Amino acid sequence: MTADAAFWDQIAEKYARDPIKDMRSFEYTLERTRSFLNAGSRVLEVGCGTGTSALLLARSARRIAACDVSEAMIRIARQKLEVPDAPQNVTFEVAPISREHLPVGTFDVVTAFNVLHLVRDLDEALAAVAGRVRPGGFFISKTPCLADSSFLLLKPVVAMMARMGKAPQVLFLTRRTLQARIRAQGFQLIEVGDFPRRPPRHFIVARRLG
Repeated sequence: MTADAAFWDQIAEKYARDPIKDMRSFEYTLERTRSFLNAGSRVLEVGCGTGTSALLLARSARRIAACDVSEAMIRIARQKLEVPDAPQNVTFEVAPISREHLPVGTFDVVTAFNVLHLVRDLDEALAAVAGRVRPGGFFISKTPCLADSSFLLLKPVVAMMARMGKAPQVLFLTRRTLQARIRAQGFQLIEVGDFPRRPPRHFIVARRLG
């Protein structure tokens, strides 16, 4: 088990109980994501956590494969499939965001909500995503860009806490850097925005070229 998986396993139950802090922004970005889906869409969600987004998007797609590095998170997500009227076109599995571990195949849409700032190697993670998006398909992400906010001052503190196992690994990204890294993987950005604006959680819809 990696240090990242161990950290998220430890806090999975608390994470599942905590309410969404900005419901308005959450619902808006889900609405924008739905606009790129249809009844035939095959969707992959990476870093799905306890499965909330995947389950809410399920009825707008043909099927959703969702994965997360944390076994505890995935266990909670699978429990949500057992309730009455739960969508049956969603699967959850344990997998980090890497080319060798993500579910095989290509997808019409790949989503990554609030996870890209938590990966160890952003370029490797984006390359793994690019390899799963069909040409002409979409990559839709939402990422805290903490280097574009006053949270940048906390970078040394967060790094120290991560070394102690009391916080996750965090990348302090700017919006410009994130956009450039996504374009470098063969994507064209077609929609961007910040929801919320402070600190910016940068929403990007990108189409895979080629």
